[in-house]
Amino acid sequence: MNNVSIVGRLTRDPELKYTNSNTAVVSFTVAVNRPYKDKQTGEYEADFIRCQAWRKTAELISQYGYKGMRVGVEGRIQTRSYEGQNGQVFVTEVIADQFHFLESKSERSNNQQPNTSGQQNNNFNDSFQDDIHIDDGDLPF
Repeated sequence: MNNVSIVGRLTRDPELKYTNSNTAVVSFTVAVNRPYKDKQTGEYEADFIRCQAWRKTAELISQYGYKGMRVGVEGRIQTRSYEGQNGQVFVTEVIADQFHFLESKSERSNNQQPNTSGQQNNNFNDSFQDDIHIDDGDLPF
């Protein structure tokens, strides 16, 4: 069984792209807080989970999603690889079958900014956004 459910916040505004056959795809990262605090810093740590959605779901996420928005993602883990500048690159990500918007912009403006675990993790996360290589022949459908 390969099922994943996560709740967290989008780390940046989703960017919609299209494959050569005009299929919509969006890649995004969700910051998911761990349920415990770091003993040294007293702050919650977070995991940054790469996700991908296709077709109409991708278009909706791109249209309504924004950096910092609280979201829920249900799907499956998928691994893939491609040839990068420094050799073969392996990627593990969640393929979103279901996506839930858990707050609106108006709700967000009434709440405090989310607690982040620091700039270092944000820089780490940004490096994942540009390495999407999609070939329609790799699609399972």
